[in-house]
Amino acid sequence: MTAEANVEQVPNKFCDVLDKIILSIGHVVMWTNVILIAVIILQVVLRYGFGRGLVVLEELQWHLYAVGIMIGASYAQVLDSHIRVDIIHARLSDKWKMRWDLFGIIFLLLPFIIIIFHQSLDFVYESWRVSERSDAPMGLPARWLIKSVIPISFGMLFVATISRLVRIIASLRRA
Repeated sequence: MTAEANVEQVPNKFCDVLDKIILSIGHVVMWTNVILIAVIILQVVLRYGFGRGLVVLEELQWHLYAVGIMIGASYAQVLDSHIRVDIIHARLSDKWKMRWDLFGIIFLLLPFIIIIFHQSLDFVYESWRVSERSDAPMGLPARWLIKSVIPISFGMLFVATISRLVRIIASLRRA
């Protein structure tokens, strides 16, 4: 049995509710990938088939990709499906894997999330204040909208990380 399996077996109503919220939002947001693919295909057809691409489609691709990636981070945290390139983690026992994850969450991930969230607030506020839009004349009119996803997504990542942290601590107590 792996450490990940141990963590997920620990029942916790608080974590279950948090995880369900994050997963529900993630399931809705993952449809942006379908829209993204359609926009990319449309842009390719317009550019190479008719010799005329649209700036608005280029920017829409960027916005859709950003939403998928930023919201997807919290989804991946809930499912513990993020990429691990860690030669230390692979060699540890299940108990030490959980301890290693605990260390990474407390000393690396949570400080990163808090700093990015805090720094993004003024960034987003200023964008809303000036009603920021694309620099391109034919670009999207509401750049403030996509910038607003930054604190939202990092808030969701914080919630998902706290849920993961609680589950790890509960698993370590049982071990």
